[in-house]
Amino acid sequence: MDLAPAGLEPTTHGAYLAAWRQRLLPTLGTIPIDRLTPGTIDHAVHHWAASGHRESAIKNTLAVLARITRQAARDGWLTQPPQTLKGWQRLYLDTEDALTEPRGLALPDFTALHQLANALTAAAHHHYPGWGQAVIFAACTGARIGEMSGVLVRDIDRHHWIWNARRQTTPAPGGLADKSTKGKPACPVPIIDPLRPLVTARIAAVHGAPDARLFTGPSGGRITSAGLRRATHWDDVTRHLGHEYLRRHDLRHTALTWMADAGVPLHVLQHIAGHHSITTTHRYLHPSIRRVTTAGQTLTHYLNGDCHPVPGTPQRW
Repeated sequence: MDLAPAGLEPTTHGAYLAAWRQRLLPTLGTIPIDRLTPGTIDHAVHHWAASGHRESAIKNTLAVLARITRQAARDGWLTQPPQTLKGWQRLYLDTEDALTEPRGLALPDFTALHQLANALTAAAHHHYPGWGQAVIFAACTGARIGEMSGVLVRDIDRHHWIWNARRQTTPAPGGLADKSTKGKPACPVPIIDPLRPLVTARIAAVHGAPDARLFTGPSGGRITSAGLRRATHWDDVTRHLGHEYLRRHDLRHTALTWMADAGVPLHVLQHIAGHHSITTTHRYLHPSIRRVTTAGQTLTHYLNGDCHPVPGTPQRW
């Protein structure tokens, strides 16, 4: 990796180094370079897209990989010059298409969430409870992992029990840094009753210091999706629990799906999620069996003359 970034501009060098640390090493770092196949890289691209990484981030990651393989060929580690990495944009779009039904990626209920959180904590070194608490917070608020890492004590309004999502942790030259949230303006997110004791405990743990992070790793550092995955043996735990499909970003899908099923109005859900387009939010809506059954009962009552809706007036179920 020392020669691969040679000749890059400082800003590009930082982005490439972040791609190396945050994506290439965790995903492909254990595979010998002469055993990398197009299929292996395809699986990596699918994983990055499913984990919520943007197209530009994946492009930077593959650019680093291309430089490394070219350097490996020059050094004699590869017997053949590496082929140009092609077709990844189509794979990225296909993966996004597969995620247009994010409801299918959500955890089924609150019990499953607590089982997951407890299992991740048990699998972590010294059973660090902060990992499980972070997972519960993300699945109850719809926070991205980077946004959760950026939560400060002063962002929590305990009078109204609102989290004002203002920043997220992202890779930057020299390491990790905080920047404004993906939706740019601060987004007010409700903190539900079952979550409040956890938040209160986290605030107490840092003695209520306004600029203290609510969630950190065991050493007090920022949390990343890759770090959470490694520290908790995420893949093994989720596979054991029967959630082998589950990625860290799916905790966000879980929260937004539950809010939609609870009847949160579409425009409110859009505001909480920080979606620019209401079409994105609409993917979380799906009539539950209960609502479909209620619709049938409503129609039955109407046909039997048991209710008389006013013509032209929408009826609320």
